[in-house]
Amino acid sequence: MANFSKPSVPRFSVEVYQNVYLPEGGRDVSAIVTVTSTGGGTTGETPRIPHLSPSPTAAQGWEPDAAVVVMVDCSGSMDYPPTKMHHAREATTAAIDALRDGVAFAVVAGTHQAKEAYPGNGRLAVADATTRAQAKQALRGLSPGGGTAIGTWLRLADRLLATSDASIRHAILLTDGRNEHEEPDVLQGTLDACAGRFTCDARGVGTDWEPKEVRRIAEGLLGTADSIADPAALAADFTQMMEAVMGKDVGDVQLRLWTPQRAEVQFVKLAAPRTEDLTGQRAEAGPRAGDYPTGSWGDESRDYHVGIRVPNAEVGQEMLAARVSLVLPTPDGSSPHVLAQGLIRAVWTDDLAASTAINPQVAHYTGQAELALAIQEGLDLRKAGDVDGATARLGRAVQLAARSGHEDTAKLLAKVVDVVDAATGTVRLKSNVSKEAEMTLETRSTRTVRVKK
Repeated sequence: MANFSKPSVPRFSVEVYQNVYLPEGGRDVSAIVTVTSTGGGTTGETPRIPHLSPSPTAAQGWEPDAAVVVMVDCSGSMDYPPTKMHHAREATTAAIDALRDGVAFAVVAGTHQAKEAYPGNGRLAVADATTRAQAKQALRGLSPGGGTAIGTWLRLADRLLATSDASIRHAILLTDGRNEHEEPDVLQGTLDACAGRFTCDARGVGTDWEPKEVRRIAEGLLGTADSIADPAALAADFTQMMEAVMGKDVGDVQLRLWTPQRAEVQFVKLAAPRTEDLTGQRAEAGPRAGDYPTGSWGDESRDYHVGIRVPNAEVGQEMLAARVSLVLPTPDGSSPHVLAQGLIRAVWTDDLAASTAINPQVAHYTGQAELALAIQEGLDLRKAGDVDGATARLGRAVQLAARSGHEDTAKLLAKVVDVVDAATGTVRLKSNVSKEAEMTLETRSTRTVRVKK
């Protein structure tokens, strides 16, 4: 078990990057909002949040405020080869070892139905030396057999996590196959029902699963997605995921946007460390205000791309296009705590140079979003046999990756295309591409690199 302390209350800050100037008749305002969280109680004055204030035990180390469910694919395909199930057990064991004392946890065995592998009876166990040993013993009894219905796994995880009042509720899901025993709309309905209730990291192991499904789960539940082609690499990845969860300080943080009359929110997207559209997850929060989920936070920084459409105004006028706040709901439902704020502005000008300038941060993340789309479209065209279309889209992806300095994506693209000239996006499709390379590129296509501010 990892043994290190952390503070109980983080400090948040908000920075807004934009070109505030609009031309006459201009209405669309685009901004990058950088949100940074640093460990509370480390230096300086830390805001005291009543229901997160340090207790005597928290002052000495970490006060448990997390609940975790690990969902392990136990379908029949996990027996091909048999080492896949072995490595899945080892990975879950590693995740359990990474739990800190006091964290609530459970293990779910997933097939065409969901079963509680540990502790059972609709409960969560509390991590300590005894429960860890019991959970690892229960893992030895997992055997492959049956189909795959991921929605049932998520619904069971939701029921289990709902028994805990922890503010950080997290799940890890491992699958090696397609969701063949459940209709797509059933899975989507489950994701909609679970959104905002817990976060979920999704992993595909081997090469027989569907990247779009794994990405959809992670995006819908504000988690990460990845391809683990070699089952032997699962344990390290599970350990890293669980340690990341144990590094969270606070959960259920909302990004709140207030807009003036006649202004409208066009979109809200996570831009870094990955692209993720949050627009459809808005929850109304009073007159002209809406909340967008951000999940749990530790010591980290994220960038959000916000688009606002404002009413037209005369040259020389200025207005507040939106107020951005980080808010934390209170247990009793009273007014949430405001953790940090920033302002998005609009100023109308007849200075052509000022109104046509593109903010570097906005330009960077617009390119990153285009990069992800170009990869996904290119791979889809390649699967459909459209060589010319795939070449054009993947060539554009190579060009964007080179332009933004996204070296990891450039390396993945080079396994799918032969790069003739990265600067112009001139490429040739490779005739022989491993399934592993294609799936890894598709799954990691939404990862972004931070702009150098």
